[in-house]
Amino acid sequence: MKIIISAVCAAILVLSACNRNVVTGSKLTFDNYNQITTGMSKAQVEGILGPPTTVETKDVIIYKKTSYRYEDGNKFAMITFKNDEVDGKYSNLGREP
Repeated sequence: MKIIISAVCAAILVLSACNRNVVTGSKLTFDNYNQITTGMSKAQVEGILGPPTTVETKDVIIYKKTSYRYEDGNKFAMITFKNDEVDGKYSNLGREP
């Protein structure tokens, strides 16, 4: 029994050290979201948040707009790219307890 409890505690520590939600394993956390800054590339964003839940791309005459949406239950984040660089972001994450 002690071995199982120790293994569970170790798994929780490993997941929390990776800036993941301890319950779902998602990288969509308040701290990770705050690391996203204007001008980052798609690869940099995916390195922090992982692959997006959905992607939408629109070719406008003078630029390309891409939206990455990340979802974890009721929480979400939307990252928008203009010509493959972060142009804006929006979420309902708030400060996690």
